[in-house]
Amino acid sequence: MGDTSAGPFCRIACVASDSDQAQGALGEISRSYDLVAPDEAEVIVALGGDGFLLRVMHEFLDLARPIFGMNRGTVGFLMNEYRPDGLVERVAGATGRRIHPLALTATGADGQVTSGRAFNEVALTRSSGQSAHIRVLVDGIERIPLFIGDGMIVATAAGSTAYNLSAHGPIIPLGADLLALTPVSPFRPRRWKGALVPRSAEIVLENLDPTKRPVAVTADFHEVAAVVTTTIAEDRSLSIELLFDSDHSLEERIIAEQFVV
Repeated sequence: MGDTSAGPFCRIACVASDSDQAQGALGEISRSYDLVAPDEAEVIVALGGDGFLLRVMHEFLDLARPIFGMNRGTVGFLMNEYRPDGLVERVAGATGRRIHPLALTATGADGQVTSGRAFNEVALTRSSGQSAHIRVLVDGIERIPLFIGDGMIVATAAGSTAYNLSAHGPIIPLGADLLALTPVSPFRPRRWKGALVPRSAEIVLENLDPTKRPVAVTADFHEVAAVVTTTIAEDRSLSIELLFDSDHSLEERIIAEQFVV
């Protein structure tokens, strides 16, 4: 996930969320620049918030185009500041950060196997009024024979400031080569606050009581219900490049977020 120089871009596509703010920005940019379709572009500009950027990353993953996000949403942690002037020059001078997704394989109670990808996190959460009973294995070694709580999150460094942070998980600098394994409302083990594991690790989350205590797994925004076993590992064969203004790098924002009081 090293930094790269984005280089010059001539053909730009622009996509926007459905919000009035994002649609207004799309109209402004469309009047100022000669835009092309995403499959003809060298770079895709995304207008919206972090959730919209995440959807754009999934939608255009197979195109392998760099994405330059500009904030027309709320938090916009993964977005650059919205400034329509000098867009071509900004994109050309941006720094690239390559992000690999997590790949998951979920096996349901009926034996059906579902695959998915997540750039932020994979979250296993209870689907009933009963707490989840989960067995946790890392690289084939049983680390927790019985976790009792609302669920478990496996977060990437890029996603560590999203759901993972709201569950009191650690913020991970991008260069740390780590994944966060974070409990959601843990009851047992009572004092377990989570773990950091190598980015290369394979994590297996097994539902020990799928009949009485069903759980669902969500990969970013795609949910699979009634899951028994979920296997999670980084997919190094796939990546997408996010572009950031040189004075507004994602790595700096992740570090700075740890000092917010």
